[in-house]
Amino acid sequence: MTVPGSQHAARARPTALLWVAAALGGVLIGGSATAASLAMTTPERPEATQVVQPPPPATVGSLPRPMVSAVPAAESLCALPAVQAALAAGDDAAVIAASGGAMRYRSAIAGGAAPCISLADPGRIWVVINKQRPCDPIDFQPSGIAVPASTRTLGDTALRGDAAAALAAMISAAAAAGAGEVALDSGFRSFATQRTTYATQVGARGRAGAELISARPGFSEHQTGLAADVVACANGGCGSIEQFAATPQGAWVAEHAWEHGWVVRYHDGQTPITGYQPEPWHLRYLGPDLARAYHDGGFRTLEEFFALPAAPDYAG
Repeated sequence: MTVPGSQHAARARPTALLWVAAALGGVLIGGSATAASLAMTTPERPEATQVVQPPPPATVGSLPRPMVSAVPAAESLCALPAVQAALAAGDDAAVIAASGGAMRYRSAIAGGAAPCISLADPGRIWVVINKQRPCDPIDFQPSGIAVPASTRTLGDTALRGDAAAALAAMISAAAAAGAGEVALDSGFRSFATQRTTYATQVGARGRAGAELISARPGFSEHQTGLAADVVACANGGCGSIEQFAATPQGAWVAEHAWEHGWVVRYHDGQTPITGYQPEPWHLRYLGPDLARAYHDGGFRTLEEFFALPAAPDYAG
């Protein structure tokens, strides 16, 4: 069957093809003419300019070194003659100063880079006594015990000379600030006194209960003469150590004790490290330099300050 209009379409194809060919031919001729015209009108390119490379810089044998003032490195702390001399002289403040200051001293100790300095020496201000670190010797007794001047003391108690002077200054500052009177409840305790105190606490609380609040003989900071239990006094009388934190004196001491070389030793929440319940009344003398570094660094325990292991319990 023939589709209408199909023959007409077939006849029309040759004519259409001729038109297409003519159009293409015109394009080709026109394109050639345009190309020729462009070739005649486009300016010649200039010859490439030769680029001259600068000569390489002369080789420098060595660079001048800037002048830098010497700062004692932590790893060479014990090699410093000034540190060695201060240690030999027993001058703790001079040791810290010769180390480059309290922060550098602390960093060297914490980094294990000062083997010449012992944290176990009970005669040094930086000694750390806890349930894993007893006094050595166990019956150590400090020299130069003194009663703080112009300070109320409850009972026969005293402190190491430098700690006594610092406590008197702190108590005077508290009174001048309007916080009220602070008294020394307990300072140095001999090895013999500790045995009596510990036995009394064990009898009253059992061994486990006693060791949350009372150290075994030879394991107490009080034996160094660098620890003080303080109380608040008012209207002629003094409260107990347990009442101290809730008093104006307790608040002032917590905020300002470091300014006089003292820190609160047993903070709330630190029992897993120190092994003791919080004791806001128990102060530890570190001296003004270390106490400032302790405060400024936000430390809460001496174990953390010197990067020592936690001491929640005794070894045996």
